[in-house]
Amino acid sequence: MYLPGVGPNRKKMLSEQLGINSFGDLINYYPYKYVDRSRFYSIAELTGDMPYVQVCGQILSFETFDMGPRKERVVAHFSDGRGVMDLTWFNGGKYAKKNYSVGKRYVVFGRPTVFNGRINVVHPEIEDTEQIERGNRGLQPYYSTTEKMKKMGITSRSMEKLIKTLVEKLTSPMAETLPNFIIERHHLMGRDEALRIIHFPHDARALEKARERLKFEELFFVQLNIVRYASDHRRMFRGFVFSRIGELFNGFYHEHLPFALTEAQKRVMREIRTDVGSGRQMNRLLQGDVGSGKTLVALMAMLIALDNGFQACIMAPTEILAEQHLQTIKDFLGDMPVRVEMLTGQVKGKQRKTLLEDLAAGNINLLVGTHAVLEDAVRFDRLGLVVIDEQHRFGVEQRARLWQKSSNPPHVLVMTATPIPRTLAMTLYGDLDVSVIDELPPGRKPVVTQHVFDRQLTSLYEGIRKQVMMGRQVYFVFPLIEESENIDLKNLEDGYAALCDIFPTFKLSKVHGRMKPKEKDEEMMRFLKRETQILVATTVIEVGVNVPNASVMVILDAQRFGLSQLHQLRGRVGRGAEQAYCILVTPYKLSADTKKRIAIMCETNDGFRIAEADLKLRGPGDLEGTQQSGMAFDLKIANIARDGQLVQMARDEAQRIIEDDPTCEKTVYQMLWQRLKELRKTDINWAAIS
Repeated sequence: MYLPGVGPNRKKMLSEQLGINSFGDLINYYPYKYVDRSRFYSIAELTGDMPYVQVCGQILSFETFDMGPRKERVVAHFSDGRGVMDLTWFNGGKYAKKNYSVGKRYVVFGRPTVFNGRINVVHPEIEDTEQIERGNRGLQPYYSTTEKMKKMGITSRSMEKLIKTLVEKLTSPMAETLPNFIIERHHLMGRDEALRIIHFPHDARALEKARERLKFEELFFVQLNIVRYASDHRRMFRGFVFSRIGELFNGFYHEHLPFALTEAQKRVMREIRTDVGSGRQMNRLLQGDVGSGKTLVALMAMLIALDNGFQACIMAPTEILAEQHLQTIKDFLGDMPVRVEMLTGQVKGKQRKTLLEDLAAGNINLLVGTHAVLEDAVRFDRLGLVVIDEQHRFGVEQRARLWQKSSNPPHVLVMTATPIPRTLAMTLYGDLDVSVIDELPPGRKPVVTQHVFDRQLTSLYEGIRKQVMMGRQVYFVFPLIEESENIDLKNLEDGYAALCDIFPTFKLSKVHGRMKPKEKDEEMMRFLKRETQILVATTVIEVGVNVPNASVMVILDAQRFGLSQLHQLRGRVGRGAEQAYCILVTPYKLSADTKKRIAIMCETNDGFRIAEADLKLRGPGDLEGTQQSGMAFDLKIANIARDGQLVQMARDEAQRIIEDDPTCEKTVYQMLWQRLKELRKTDINWAAIS
């Protein structure tokens, strides 16, 4: 409020709309783009597809056109002496006529279009040539403002003026937040210089150096927080030592292993064995595509816990997935002397009471469950290892509740079929060590992905008929449940009715998110038991039941889905020995980004390549599949997708510091610990990071 140009109303608006409450908030509100104002164009050079341009000349005359009740269009004819163009106002025409004079010289700035055969600029920015210092016009910053702010007259230009006023008021340098040794080691610009240049850059090179400094600082404090948290955790919590590889593990490995382990599975098993034998608590993220054999690795890890006299538990996000894990584990173990039980919300009464007593007495070796395992009534005798499937469905607090069920926190193995790019995993799951299964078991054929336009559906239906006649099953995925007035998309209800007409001799099931869990599970079970041949669904099947007999996945309006989501859906087929197909159906007209997405899907089955591409196309806050809303941690300038090298630099620097000062006591680093404390008081969601 004490900044010239900000009164009580503007103060309120800036606070409500942008969260700007102080000079510090304002100086850290960075431009989202810059436009080069150093060049002047002649009207003769202008075309209708150019970005922003500026022209110097004079207004020849004004014309007003009536547009109905209390509305008018004002057009100024503007000449630079060699050509004429039009300046148009649909709003604010009266202001233009009153404030801009015919015959006076102005600089006009805006985006040119062609209207009635003439160059036209709608709602241009106009400045008096006398006010412009020609030599001082370089890159002009542009700031995001909301509709509400624009209505009150706070535009990007207003924000630029406020920040210019503030920068001029700051006569002494702004405080540094990084010690000299970091600035020198990474050849970074000082903070004061970077903050001034980011708003008012002299040239592109200076702007790049300022951006690098501010991005590094932002990423560095995020990484420092994660590495410090992980280091504290390791020091505070000793892990159970699993020193024996005993009868259960060896018996399973030599007599029950369904197929030879891939090299990737062997590598991950070695990493897990090192962790659980080290005396520190294992916190490991196991990434691997659908069907890469994560459950088998998890089971072998649980058998090591059992061999050392501990119990193990595997948690799944849904009852149907828990049932699937139970069945898979029982099939793997065969007649081995391991008692496996399942606990979900459906287990009630006497059965539940007995199960809980047996669990507390140590009579159950391995428990498969859902969120029900987290309830206070659930007690283990000696819980040594917890496996969490699809981590993004369980929050940090829920993980912590599991630790309270044991004298020491149990070892934790987190599994996900959502491949997460390395730079993102480093930030999202920074406290976890990462293992990757990057090859499929032998005998699995890669899914063939094809792109089909919606005008080619007749031949597609014919192909599906053939697959079903061969005894296979098919998924049809729709983006919406019911027709929406706003979006003209194929919807599940209409689609289901149409498919019943197209395939009158086949049986169909239907699954969507608005169904009760019990109904949903019943329909999925009908499909699993082959009582229905076609399952019509929304994306609720993205993380779902294993149906080895399903060989075709048809995704309608595939342009509406993110890359990682398309990849997850494709992972529902190709789980048996037969060749499987994923058909992406779209309209003929597609945007350039969508064409890229569809092409990547058809080119590769590599989940990591797809996740990297998704991150680049969509940005981290919008990455489908990870389900982490707000996971960009309110980053103001850095972008995890595009600044991978800086993420790594920041991570290495943070690790170097924590190794040198694990208890955060050394004087040389006090500036950093102080800054971290300040940042933790802000509205950054640090819990999402640690």
